[in-house]
Amino acid sequence: EVSGVRLVNVVLKKITFMKYLSFFTGSKLITFKKNAFLLAVSMIGLIGVNAQDILTKKTGEDIKAKVLEVTTSEIKYKLFDNLNGPTFVVLKSDLIMLRYENGTKDIYNQTNKLNQTGASNNTNEDEMSEKGKNDAKVSYTGKKSGAGWTSATTLLVSPLSGAVVAFLCSNESPSEENLNISNKELMKNQYYKASYTEEAHKIKKKKLWKSFGISAAVWVGLGVVAAVL
Repeated sequence: EVSGVRLVNVVLKKITFMKYLSFFTGSKLITFKKNAFLLAVSMIGLIGVNAQDILTKKTGEDIKAKVLEVTTSEIKYKLFDNLNGPTFVVLKSDLIMLRYENGTKDIYNQTNKLNQTGASNNTNEDEMSEKGKNDAKVSYTGKKSGAGWTSATTLLVSPLSGAVVAFLCSNESPSEENLNISNKELMKNQYYKASYTEEAHKIKKKKLWKSFGISAAVWVGLGVVAAVL
């Protein structure tokens, strides 16, 4: 996936190119600066939409939040879509992971009935499926998901071409070598493996289309700036 810094560098290069183009074509530099400023504001707003913390509960639920305080036993937060609303509290023991807006993670120990070296004979289908889903959320990073190619194609060619790349990549499940499996013994259980792979595929799709959405917005913004120069 294209990082924020890399994305900004691409935009700055395009803006620099258009600046020199406006100089040689006699366009007014003031007009360029105004439109470049509007583009920058739009990008900041777009990035801000993704500046959220995510609390992943043991039930598999993801809570989009703004974390206010983390103590030894609990986390205080506000819902991301209602920052002026009430403050909620969740116990760390009810969570699998806290993913901060900067990408770092706090992973909490899970109390479960699973043998850490593999699946015991007494572990049922639901438990293994749930663990596979939760482990994928923690371990799978979207490596080689195609998000980078999607962004590059969208920015350098067109959003339509980028959408084609995103569609083709999203239809393919992540290969086993890219699943970032932490316990290969558990993957021998068919229910764990199926659930882990399914959840990883969902995460891959989200990364691809998020990358496409950001890149398409930048492409359109640059097109607007170029059109008014």
